Amino acid sequence: MQWTDRIRQVKIILVVAAILIAVASLFISQYLVRDLSIEERHKMEVWAEAMRSFSMADETTDLNLVLKVIDENNTIPVIVLDRHDQATTFRNIRLEGDDYADSLRYATKLGKGMKRAGRAIKIYLDEEGKGDFINVCYDDSVMIKRLSSWPYIQLGIVMVFVVIAIFALLTSKRAEQNKVWVGLSKETAHQLGTPISSLMAWTEILKESYPDDELLPELDKDVKRLQLIADRFSKIGSLPELSPSSLTEVMTHVVDYMNRRTSAKVQMLTDFPAEDVIVCINASLFEWVVENLCKNAVDAMEGKGTITLHVEQDDAKAVVEVTDTGKGIRKKDIRHVFTPGFTTKKRGWGLGLSLAKRIVEEYHRGRIFVKNSEVGKGTTFRIELKK
Repeated sequence: MQWTDRIRQVKIILVVAAILIAVASLFISQYLVRDLSIEERHKMEVWAEAMRSFSMADETTDLNLVLKVIDENNTIPVIVLDRHDQATTFRNIRLEGDDYADSLRYATKLGKGMKRAGRAIKIYLDEEGKGDFINVCYDDSVMIKRLSSWPYIQLGIVMVFVVIAIFALLTSKRAEQNKVWVGLSKETAHQLGTPISSLMAWTEILKESYPDDELLPELDKDVKRLQLIADRFSKIGSLPELSPSSLTEVMTHVVDYMNRRTSAKVQMLTDFPAEDVIVCINASLFEWVVENLCKNAVDAMEGKGTITLHVEQDDAKAVVEVTDTGKGIRKKDIRHVFTPGFTTKKRGWGLGLSLAKRIVEEYHRGRIFVKNSEVGKGTTFRIELKK
């Protein structure tokens, strides 16, 4: 549990760091755009003053500097409106219209929009500043517009790469986990094979030597149980053979097994339909899943309580529910119960439910999930299998 919590904390820290970097990038870009906008407004004030000088010029005025200032503006869109808000001239504007009159109407419309947005500099055409005037309206240059939109494009590209990287890491991690599962299972089955064979041989010898011993049948059952466990481990990593099986019969085997290995304080209740439920499963592996759920229930109840096994079916699916009267699962832990390594026990590997999920969902194409859980009252696990 501590390990999964630590992983979750690292993920949260990484997400928060990514958000902070994104926000910082946006703020920096906005500051740059603001500074460039101020600089462009200063340029337009100079350009407007040049237009004023040009309008007030006479035959003796030297216009070289004025014309140079006006001509050097090749980036900032600008429209000059007269006192009646009609465009008289414009620069760096992509026009719409077939003739000059249409272009002027379009420029007038744009200029009024710039003026309403507060992007206008009022210039009087006399020395007193009380007579005729013009409005020099301007917009952001192409460079500022690109700078304003680039951070969002950049963040979008980064997010795409982050998603791809996370997906690749998760896929790689899943593949690595699968290899560990398969290797561990195969090695376990291999290591169990030799001592089980020896136990089987010794059991046969004991039967011949002590045919009337009452303990030998129980010993024989335990050896067969070990053989079944080894067979289950050997099937992990390869697609098991599925065949039509009686779900009621499989559940009955689980009840018999749990009754022999739990105390009398644990009561096993069954709720099976009258008609037999037939589904395509690997009976050995599916029985293992239900056993794991029942063993977890016994641990959650601390050896005292009731476990109810419920089976139902409809036209599309068969359903198995395992309900206990144990301590329940906290809401924040429910989504982690099937994560390898997650456990609430002081002693445990946290692999049982993960293995159960693998068997149900990957091998049987079904679903397993926590239907409901309440702290102090118990938990219900639900398995759904397609018919």
